[in-house]
Amino acid sequence: MSERQSVTVDVVSDVVCPWCYVGQKRLESAIAGLADIDVTVNWRPFQLDPTVPPEGTDRRQYMLAKFGSEERIRQIHQRIEPLGEAEGISFAFDAIKVAPNTLDAHRLIRWAASGAPDAQNRLVKRVFALYFEEGGNIGDHAVLVQAAREAGMDAAVVEAMLATDADREAVETEVATASSMGITGVPCFLLDSRYAVMGAQETETLADAIRQVAAEKGKASLGQSSTP
Repeated sequence: MSERQSVTVDVVSDVVCPWCYVGQKRLESAIAGLADIDVTVNWRPFQLDPTVPPEGTDRRQYMLAKFGSEERIRQIHQRIEPLGEAEGISFAFDAIKVAPNTLDAHRLIRWAASGAPDAQNRLVKRVFALYFEEGGNIGDHAVLVQAAREAGMDAAVVEAMLATDADREAVETEVATASSMGITGVPCFLLDSRYAVMGAQETETLADAIRQVAAEKGKASLGQSSTP
């Protein structure tokens, strides 16, 4: 009987990236189909635009400045909406009024990693849904505290920590490290810190990549166990 393998997936993402939300759903589906592999998911920070002010900015004006026209923005949204629908996402881009700075959201996600099992995954899913499906301002501390509460975190502790600079430098360093590794777009899935899968790949592509890493680990383990 072959030894059960485990694979760690570090997902480098930004919570204002719609492709990252699609990627989260596809990864979740991929893992659900890998009953014979233990998959641990860690969420790592990336900021598509760290220059957004802490209080955020008007999203419509921000998008116009970035893409040039309402028509171009519509084309972008129309391209991703059906892909989201296929994954159970109801993108509500018109409901999003604020383009937030995501540093505080990433601090919160970092703290969730030390909480209850799966707390980080629950939090990430809730923050994505808040922003893309409900138009929530995920740069607002009150919104983040509520998301933390819904993910099973201690809301009072989160509220107190958000009011400080706790882990701000650590998150900024992680973002800089991702950039120094050559990551310029997200999502990026790092498998066992050895292989990278770029972009919101199809569910089966992610599943295959995880299977391949698990199989390689199995062969390596078998080779070690047979060594005199």
